[in-house]
Amino acid sequence: MIRGHRLWLKCECLQTGGAFKLRGATNRLLLLSPEERARGVVAFSSGNHAQGVAIAAKRLGIAATIVMPADAPRIKVDATRAQGAEIVFFDRARDSREAIAASIAAESGATVVPSFDDPHIVAGQGSVGIEIAEQLGKAPRRIVIPTGGGGLASGIALACPDASIICVEPEGWDDMGRSLEAGEILPVGPNPPPTLCDALQTPRVSPITFAILKERGALALAVSEAEVREAMRFAWRENQLAVEPGGAVALAALIAGKVEIIENTVAVVSGGNVDPELHARIIASED
Repeated sequence: MIRGHRLWLKCECLQTGGAFKLRGATNRLLLLSPEERARGVVAFSSGNHAQGVAIAAKRLGIAATIVMPADAPRIKVDATRAQGAEIVFFDRARDSREAIAASIAAESGATVVPSFDDPHIVAGQGSVGIEIAEQLGKAPRRIVIPTGGGGLASGIALACPDASIICVEPEGWDDMGRSLEAGEILPVGPNPPPTLCDALQTPRVSPITFAILKERGALALAVSEAEVREAMRFAWRENQLAVEPGGAVALAALIAGKVEIIENTVAVVSGGNVDPELHARIIASED
């Protein structure tokens, strides 16, 4: 309950791999031909997509290489490596993860598995929306969704066509919000600020996800770091859920009163891969 209103949480933080990313990764890898599987896959991610691809690849017997930023949370790096994936680090401020992945694919013949710029990834993430309707027992009226590249939000938008879709991003990393407002794809502004929401640090959305969300009339808004921390404390205090910062932004928007809670409103808690020490500090603080 928030301000006397019932709110439903779709807890992807409890998903295998700690986030929703396994859905899209599995769908994409299942569609590879035997020849493509033999050549392996390469992906780029700060952690959650990395784990999703690594888990799916291990289950299917496919070699996986993951390009990860050097400042990725250690818990995500360790979990990805534990699934047998090879990790290549890069400097988030200077290097292009897309270029590195493309170079690896060119040399090895591996298939690039992007985190959101792929229709099969979007379709896989859309299974979250299907489950929301099934578990709610009725059509959701409003779904509030953490948004980086928009794969999760666009997939849910397709699966739940009658629901209003609200995308939530961290302040300064509002490329989807800027794009939807302008009616065309715009990147984040210059010198975006540091954020705890590593999973949502996407500098530019893709034509696929933007087109879907624009067509569906999705709205977008941004939340502050303080609002994210408060949402993490709320999730722990009220539901004993350990939620990573990026996974808490939808809940943050609702707690902060930036989104009206109407009947059958669902907030997606998209990930729970948070460093235990960081989580403990945030839970113990009051700011």
